[in-house]
Amino acid sequence: MLVLLRLIIFLFLIEAIFYLLLTIYLRSTRKEALEDEWDRRHPDRAGDSPERSTFVRRSMFGFQKSLKARLVGLVFILPTVAIGVIAWYVNVQ
Repeated sequence: MLVLLRLIIFLFLIEAIFYLLLTIYLRSTRKEALEDEWDRRHPDRAGDSPERSTFVRRSMFGFQKSLKARLVGLVFILPTVAIGVIAWYVNVQ
């Protein structure tokens, strides 16, 4: 039983690290795309400006509710289910 608890804790830590890294990566790529969009729309005001920062901040507001951001949550679900199915299958035989 202690081995199972140790596996669950280790799995959760690995999943949390991957979740954090994926979230940072997705937010970074979305922010970069928004900055490029601002530069494309406003070529005379390209570069860092308060208006650009406001545009990016307002556009990122709903990002956590997007499908792409929600799918990152599968990092917790899929490995846990896969390990559970494998453990069940091995123990049934």
